[in-house]
Amino acid sequence: MKRQIGTRTEIYDNNSNIAISIKNLHKSFKLPTEQAFGLKQAIFNRLRGIKGYTEQKVLKGLDFEIKKGEFIGIVGRNGSGKSTLLKILAGIYYPEKGEITINGNLVPFIELGVGFNPELTGRENVYMNGALLGFSNAEMDKMYNDIWKFAELEQFQDQKLKNYSSGMQVRLAFSIAIRAKGDILLLDEVLAVGDAAFQQKCADYFESLKTKNQTVILVTHSMENVRKFCTRAILIDNGKIVQSGDPQKIADAYTKLWS
Repeated sequence: MKRQIGTRTEIYDNNSNIAISIKNLHKSFKLPTEQAFGLKQAIFNRLRGIKGYTEQKVLKGLDFEIKKGEFIGIVGRNGSGKSTLLKILAGIYYPEKGEITINGNLVPFIELGVGFNPELTGRENVYMNGALLGFSNAEMDKMYNDIWKFAELEQFQDQKLKNYSSGMQVRLAFSIAIRAKGDILLLDEVLAVGDAAFQQKCADYFESLKTKNQTVILVTHSMENVRKFCTRAILIDNGKIVQSGDPQKIADAYTKLWS
């Protein structure tokens, strides 16, 4: 099966060992520099050749492949382009140039809790969020207790979500999200949620993904997690791949960027 969405191609080819292929990927944003007050000023600015914005090139021709079963770490300083890449892979952003081929079902763990309603109870939000992930009520019934147990929030099930702390909301969202089944998991710093005990639960979960040879892409600033979980890592700086390979070497190279 094959589906084309702009520069993004989604396929399901069991005979290929490539999970994701990216070729010559470019992305830029327009940043306003001067505000035009009224139509007259806008026309005057245009006649003077004033665009009113500058173009920020975020990704500058990325090329790489991810094989099935790899646990890939994508690292880089703030503003390097890694989060933009993550959102392009998730289908939130679209590149203006390049090709993306995704082989399988991709599940993004980005901005956990999107879709939560603060006026509904935790119980109601669990079922609503599960529906957004494609689960039926019957399927949610079976996993309901495990969701609350993992999040360690059983006593708050019938409280409105607006009474939860931000940390509690993320823990609940994460506990729901990990029930989703996908060929490729896209993770953005999810190990940073909760206290030390809950973070250990998250670490155990990702260790199990590695053991099962699940295809995972982790965008992170934690070199400890890169060394611990990743089978390969990619270092991005100024919108370009500057190094790719052994996680230990990439973690060392990332650290040198700050020195």
